[in-house]
Amino acid sequence: MDATTAFSPDPRAAAAAARRDEAVRAAVEQGIVGPDAPLAALLDITGIRRSAAALRAAFAEVTTAPVLHAFAVKACPLVPVLRLLNKERIGAEVASPGELALVSAAGVRPAHTVLDSPAKTPAELRQALALGIAVNADNPQEISRIDTLTRSAPTRSPVGLRVNPQIGGGSIGALSTATATSKFGVGLRDEGAREWVVRAFLDRPWLTRLHTHSGSQGIPLELLAEGVRVTYELAEEINQLAGRRQVDTIDIGGGLPVNFGSDAETPTFAAYARLLKREVPGLFDGRYGLVTEFGRSLLAKHGTIVARVEYTKAAGNRPIAITHAGAQVAARTVYAPDSWPLRIAAYDAKGRPKTGPAVAQDVAGPACFAGDLLAENRPLPLLQAGDYAAALDTGAYYFAHHYAYNSLARPGVYGFSAGTDGADGAGGPDGGAVRFATVRTPQTPEELVAESGGAHTRALDSL
Repeated sequence: MDATTAFSPDPRAAAAAARRDEAVRAAVEQGIVGPDAPLAALLDITGIRRSAAALRAAFAEVTTAPVLHAFAVKACPLVPVLRLLNKERIGAEVASPGELALVSAAGVRPAHTVLDSPAKTPAELRQALALGIAVNADNPQEISRIDTLTRSAPTRSPVGLRVNPQIGGGSIGALSTATATSKFGVGLRDEGAREWVVRAFLDRPWLTRLHTHSGSQGIPLELLAEGVRVTYELAEEINQLAGRRQVDTIDIGGGLPVNFGSDAETPTFAAYARLLKREVPGLFDGRYGLVTEFGRSLLAKHGTIVARVEYTKAAGNRPIAITHAGAQVAARTVYAPDSWPLRIAAYDAKGRPKTGPAVAQDVAGPACFAGDLLAENRPLPLLQAGDYAAALDTGAYYFAHHYAYNSLARPGVYGFSAGTDGADGAGGPDGGAVRFATVRTPQTPEELVAESGGAHTRALDSL
């Protein structure tokens, strides 16, 4: 048994672990990570494709109505990844002009794009409505703004309203978006709010969608389903009062939590879809189109950050491995370790899984503050200088969200595939060459200077 995974009865989990181990070894052998490139991020392309297929299959099992699966771009805003997902029939959910530019560069069609944001400017709305991108308004003032825009320029865009079912939060407050005071959407339990929503729809025939999203990591599936049920019941109420099927699509958001404790991909999209079918059967009888906005659950399990151990030392009799991965690639884990613990895998200097007795040690990053730790007092085979520490399950919200503390450079990101991985998921990459493709090149010192005002060096001299 190697140092990265325990025995798993799940053949797909075992295959994913085997691909990861082979990719780390190949990355070291090919110089993608090493003394001159001490930090790199790896993406398992086979795993991403399988997650996309699993998502499509899960909802195809429970409804015959059209479903747009729109990847939450904030989870991994990298153009090649968005293009890969688009080729796997996954669209995009964007929340800023920057994210819209990324999905446009990736070739995602406007008809497969959804715009969500609590702070859309008139220019953003005008652009989306002109392109035919679906828009989910956040509040009454935004609805009034869209009123004005659509009077002056009719649109092909489906337009919806985000509602907050106010059903409560999960274990991570910052990610709980259906609390009584969440900043998102119209709170349905606030005095007069539900009545306003119904009247807003009845007065606007072009308002045809409802959107909800109850949160993300730390939210129980039952709470997610409850938020969807509340929104479905609102759609039914609006349609009954309108005397027609005015609300024709319900955007159920994303939020499927990720298991960060092992290689197993749980809960599954299929389990969630079946729960929704059981709890909200009318949503799946073919009358409503659906939109989903999953992000973390599509990508997290398929990313690995590999960092070279530069030095080792001890303090207070505890070993410390100083690596090149810390707050700049794992800010959530560094600043909120109890909410965002990461598994760490130990590899030797040749990129092979490291064996040996587990020793409690800190895995530290390069940033100049004491809390810059990927793991604290973590039992692992004792890391030595020249070894590698890998942060697992980091394909979403980690290395693509750089935190520029100490002007640490963004790492290179590389997709990989193994030539002999079995189509059924049970096979591993043994005997097949690992191939890499550059997703994002490592940031250079010159690029760091440029984005830090290097073109304006003397701008303050005369002030």
